[in-house]
Amino acid sequence: MQAKKRYLILLSAGACLVLLFYLGGVQLPAASRSRHDRSRNGYRPDQPWPHFSDPLHLFLPWDQTDTEEYNLHISPRHKRDVNTSVYKGKRCRMDSCFDFSLCQKNGFKVYVYPQQKGEKISESYQNILSTIEGSRFYTSDPGQACLFVLSLDTLDRDQLSPQYVHNLKTKVQNLPLWNDGRNHLIFNLYSGTWPDYTEDLGFDIGQAMLAKASISTENVRPNFDVSIPLFSKEHPRTGGERGYLKYNSIPPFRKYMLVFKGKRYLTGIGSDTRNALHHVHNAEDVVLLTTCKHGKDWQKHKDARCDKDNAEYDKYDYKEMLHNSTFCLVPRGRRLGSFRFLEALQAACVPVMLSNGWELPFSEIIDWNTAAVIGDERLLLQIPTTVRSIHQDKILSLRQQTQFLWEAYFSSVEKIVLTTLEIIQDRVFEHGSRSSLMWNSHPGGLFALPQYSGYLGDFPFYYATLGIKPYPKFTAVIHAVSPLVSQSQPILKLLVAVAKSQYCAQIIVLWNCDKPLPAKHRWPATSVPVIVIEGENKVMSSRFLPYETIVTDAVLSLDEDTVLSTTEVDFAFTVWQSFPERIVGYPARSHFWDSNKERWGYTSKWTNDYSMVLTGAAIYHRYYHYLYTNYLPTSLKGMVDQLANCEDILMNFLVSAVTKLPPIKVTQKKQYKETMMGQSSRASRWADPDHFAQRQTCMNKFASWFGAMPLVHSQMRLDPVLFKDQVSILRKKYRDIERL
Repeated sequence: MQAKKRYLILLSAGACLVLLFYLGGVQLPAASRSRHDRSRNGYRPDQPWPHFSDPLHLFLPWDQTDTEEYNLHISPRHKRDVNTSVYKGKRCRMDSCFDFSLCQKNGFKVYVYPQQKGEKISESYQNILSTIEGSRFYTSDPGQACLFVLSLDTLDRDQLSPQYVHNLKTKVQNLPLWNDGRNHLIFNLYSGTWPDYTEDLGFDIGQAMLAKASISTENVRPNFDVSIPLFSKEHPRTGGERGYLKYNSIPPFRKYMLVFKGKRYLTGIGSDTRNALHHVHNAEDVVLLTTCKHGKDWQKHKDARCDKDNAEYDKYDYKEMLHNSTFCLVPRGRRLGSFRFLEALQAACVPVMLSNGWELPFSEIIDWNTAAVIGDERLLLQIPTTVRSIHQDKILSLRQQTQFLWEAYFSSVEKIVLTTLEIIQDRVFEHGSRSSLMWNSHPGGLFALPQYSGYLGDFPFYYATLGIKPYPKFTAVIHAVSPLVSQSQPILKLLVAVAKSQYCAQIIVLWNCDKPLPAKHRWPATSVPVIVIEGENKVMSSRFLPYETIVTDAVLSLDEDTVLSTTEVDFAFTVWQSFPERIVGYPARSHFWDSNKERWGYTSKWTNDYSMVLTGAAIYHRYYHYLYTNYLPTSLKGMVDQLANCEDILMNFLVSAVTKLPPIKVTQKKQYKETMMGQSSRASRWADPDHFAQRQTCMNKFASWFGAMPLVHSQMRLDPVLFKDQVSILRKKYRDIERL
């Protein structure tokens, strides 16, 4: 009987306990803490459950996704995907919100909406639109477009800004091609306003992609949005200044170890880190200066440190600090991004990032660990120790990479915009996209076009990295513009001399003459194939087309009246094999700045330096044919074809813009100019003053398009070893060069 009572008591107690758990009367400690966190985070039980379209996500109530427990056990990327966002198209990706079919027929073409009357556009946004309209991606036909860009200014979405465009939501929705933003790209530098500066743009972007500054890792949609740098309205549209690193100092230490100079916010978002900088400042090699003296009411809110900070702030010159520091602190401001970021890059001052949650500019393609130090705002006091521990070899490497990245992607609005478009193009045509090496090494992704080849060894820039050498033979391309009337013409003698070179694989004669092609028997017999091609439209630019018949890496470009010996050809090619990314050749020219006329000048005088090697007798990599044809704008090539002049100058501009280096002149053949002046019908061209006037005009037109003068002067000439030395001629490898 007692056993039965004990059994009933235990059964009743167990049932009560289960009932209590079910009704919530008893809670575990973890559950209790979770409930506390929900109330702290603004939990409202009347809010509806969200709709998650993606299957097989970790099941967790939406109100618990911000608790400490949840954050400890979930990756930032997954949390970024689960959290709600200011963007309604948060889950947009290329495969769900982008119509690839629009890009299949006409390739990657970008359409810019016509500007509407009465709509104000900031100078910065006008620079963005002008860059797109002047690029090879632009189309004026929306039917051919793969990507659409608004003419409505979306750069500044701070409601307190004079640049803010009102009623943008209605204006965007009324666009006939909007289609909920599908295949649209929106540029933005500033979003949100006082006091919280959210990333909301004030209108529904739908399925549009964002090219946005100060975007957070939580809100960026991976491989869909593009993080761009914050740049000022003074940022140049094209060209831009080069980096400030003129030479490498060993060891790579400067006067200051770590510097910063900027505003300090007394209250509100972004104030915490900058308010704490005084704890690290030592006024010796760590100089971190802030000022409260900004805004109209700064005196009303100033704290006890303001007067001291302001006095210290005025003692230092910012540019002097920037150029004489090894590391530059880049803390967040009101928004995650900061102007200090680009300033540090240009100055070769290694950026030390203190902006938790900032998706760094172009992080999809740039490895920032090779150019910056990524810090944590919560570990500010450890920053000086961290940067002091970095080895000098690493500092030198970081500094050099800042200069490469600045000049490749950030020095102008044009480069920022084109990099954005190239990133999107790589996503659209993923099978032909650039590798990380192409983006993160010289000359960068803007000059390494993946449409040319998917193999890095086909480009002139990666031989050393891959541990290979260029193909050990060349293809000669002779540009013929005069009819073949005599067997003693210079072109035939040139053809025979080139064919005798041990490095010659084949000869292509580009027939740009108005007369019909000569009969096959008119050409001399040679030991290498001679291919005669009729020039496309008989224009000058056709000499630089990427002909499929060119199968070697090296191209020996020749004018029909060039006089070269076999030995000279051999020596020039031997030199080129050591410098495959540069133009190597004989006839040199130079440029200069005419201060009286305030324009660039062109000279053929024999001086102690040069900046161009004419393609009438020069060797370069065949990739430059592809780049000349596909990278340069139609306007410049059209000018060359119309004048029948300057194609050699344009090629020098292009190669120097890519390499940032001068061409290489090989042993001077003194009679080159005199010989050429006395040969054929082209002699009149070189003696014609209009010919030089045209070349002056070309120089300035080309410099204007490139945004700066890319040509680089050099005083180096390469001669064969033992050249002109007082030893027996029999001991010299290129002995025939001295007998000319």
